[in-house]
Amino acid sequence: MRIYNTLTQQKEEFIPIEKNKVRMYVCGPTVYNYIHIGNARPAIFFDTVKRYFEYKGYEVNYVSNFTDVDDKIIKRAIEEGSSSTEISERYIREFKKDMDTLNVLPASYHPKATEEIDGMIKMIITLIEKGHAYEKNGTVYFRTRSFEEYGKLSKKKIDDLEAGARIAVCEEKDDPMDFVLWKPKKEGEPFWTSPWGDGRPGWHIECSVMSSKYLGEEIDIHGGGEDLIFPHHENEIAQSEAATDKPFARYWMHNAFINIDNKKMSKSEGNFFTVRDICNDFPGQVIRFFMLNAHYRSPLNFSRDLIEAAKTSLTRILTSVEQLDYLLRSGAILKEELSEEEKATLQEADILSGKFNEAMEDDFNTADAIAAIFELVKLANINSTTDSSKEFITNIKDMIVSLCDILGIIAKKEEEIIPEEIERLIDERQQARKNKDFAKSDQIRDALLEKGIILEDTREGVKWRKK
Repeated sequence: MRIYNTLTQQKEEFIPIEKNKVRMYVCGPTVYNYIHIGNARPAIFFDTVKRYFEYKGYEVNYVSNFTDVDDKIIKRAIEEGSSSTEISERYIREFKKDMDTLNVLPASYHPKATEEIDGMIKMIITLIEKGHAYEKNGTVYFRTRSFEEYGKLSKKKIDDLEAGARIAVCEEKDDPMDFVLWKPKKEGEPFWTSPWGDGRPGWHIECSVMSSKYLGEEIDIHGGGEDLIFPHHENEIAQSEAATDKPFARYWMHNAFINIDNKKMSKSEGNFFTVRDICNDFPGQVIRFFMLNAHYRSPLNFSRDLIEAAKTSLTRILTSVEQLDYLLRSGAILKEELSEEEKATLQEADILSGKFNEAMEDDFNTADAIAAIFELVKLANINSTTDSSKEFITNIKDMIVSLCDILGIIAKKEEEIIPEEIERLIDERQQARKNKDFAKSDQIRDALLEKGIILEDTREGVKWRKK
């Protein structure tokens, strides 16, 4: 398996610290609102990474945090006249609902920043003792120049960064590039007691501490959106490696941005959408399928037309599986054993399954993996009939379902309940056809079409679907 490492800017063979085990940390959301569609991309992608590792037999320890103390959370609490805890707990619950909708499995651990303060204080003390941090008037800063490799992830030179820094922003720093590890409390804000006075941690320190606690001082993979490369992940490396004198993460993986109708998503542009907004119009499985149809390091353009196209494509897979399942359940399949021709076809299917694995082994190329599934679906559609054997239909169906499952795609249509009125109209149409009253049959078909129900007359009987 080869993974593109942001640190080295090239694909590298994946060699875990411990054989058959993966330690992976992915930065989670700041919980002050519903997550937006851009937040969904890393959640879906790294869930898929976890699923594939597990499929390959690895034991995966996957940690993704909740930032539950932050200026945005505090601001929201003040606006609503509630507490930061009430805000964060509310949106943690809503986040979990959105993840369920997108079929994103829970991480091994979802630590909260507010529950890890002691560990952050201990790491800050260590950094001060080793000369990497200092305190000024209750604020503790990381001494950036003390870490000689600062900039190795983002490829930014510290002198260039300092030239663009505004010293006036905080004149008490020893150096304008130094960043905050601990800040003193302000009126009305949550705070914790520390050796430097009451206050709360800076943002960057929380991930270093939580990663170390739940995964160990050295981890295999650290991931997140590309917007986190600098300064967040750069600062994580600096403070973690300065504290432990060990490499922090072997592989750094970053997904690209999502644009909305070819424009950067922003509230000022009026193109800011939450996952909840989109899932009011499209099933979560369609959103997931859409996200995985592009390589994670490629920018992804989001539009309603493209989502509709993804929905149509996903329906092709689900319809194929549904037809295979119908053949097995209908009793139409009488043959039990494979024919020589079917054996040859299943060998072709195995080759396509191999293509799927090759794509995933090549830096988790989900777009090519999905292309292999479509080739498999085409093979199934061409070769599956009532003359097929049960073993053939079962094998090729199971193969499609299992490959979809690795991507977190449930290869089964959602069960739909027809209102009694529609059931009655379908029955009436069937009776009209038996009576050769085709005018009435067409009239009922048109009436159902107006209700958004499309009828399809097949060899297996009448089937219906929503528009």
